[in-house]
Amino acid sequence: MFDLIQDRLDALSPAERRVAAWIVEHPRRATRMTLAELAAASGSSEPTVIRFCRRFGLGGFRELAPRLTESLSRPVSYIHHDVTADDLPVDAATKVVDASIQSLFRLRSELAVMPMDAAIRALCAARQLVFVGLGASGHVARDACHKFFRLGMPSTALTDTPSILQYAAVADRRDVIVAISNSGRWPDIVRAAATARARGATVIAVTEPGTALAKAADILFPCRAREDTGVYTPMSSRLVHLALLDAVQVGLALALGDSAVENLKLTKNALA
Repeated sequence: MFDLIQDRLDALSPAERRVAAWIVEHPRRATRMTLAELAAASGSSEPTVIRFCRRFGLGGFRELAPRLTESLSRPVSYIHHDVTADDLPVDAATKVVDASIQSLFRLRSELAVMPMDAAIRALCAARQLVFVGLGASGHVARDACHKFFRLGMPSTALTDTPSILQYAAVADRRDVIVAISNSGRWPDIVRAAATARARGATVIAVTEPGTALAKAADILFPCRAREDTGVYTPMSSRLVHLALLDAVQVGLALALGDSAVENLKLTKNALA
């Protein structure tokens, strides 16, 4: 929750920023305060505090304290460049796992403001789903395709540049392209997203907010995994992307109802 507040400071009104600044400076006190107390302490009004809460996907002020408490109880953050040549294998492994846990906690804290409803509406109406990614993100694209096609949705995974660019050139408004990229800076992925969107396709991006890919998308799932990808291949971000797309797949299955249940049953029985 605190990372999310920091990331969105520029989008807040001046009054909401006062609330944000006070919470970040006094996190434990904020978990014990009433609405009136927090408004007074931050030099704002009660309606402003409520607007602040809703800005972050909360139903109201009562949901703020539990979210702050949850954030305060997260495990200590480690990132991969904290692994040194002097680390024992078990210590290095612990740091890698801690980084993954931290990234998943962060994802969980931000789910309330993720565009789940918009994405699922687009997916339900799609002629076909196309998951695209290069490098490590290509593995995520293939995994997602494997899960989504079992709902009875025509699904394809494209993991090489020529196929991605050619598909974007013939996409139309009935297609949904899910573009996956940790950095959001692959020029060919950005170009393909822009091309497909110009042709009327819906582009869903799973990437770092504020990047070129994020700006090229219709629907953005902002994922902020902290890791040193200059030395190590993406680890935490891959797990975050996998978990997020699993959650979207479950949401789509619920939206499709009986047909999805039947298709999942048929695909399972086919291997019996």
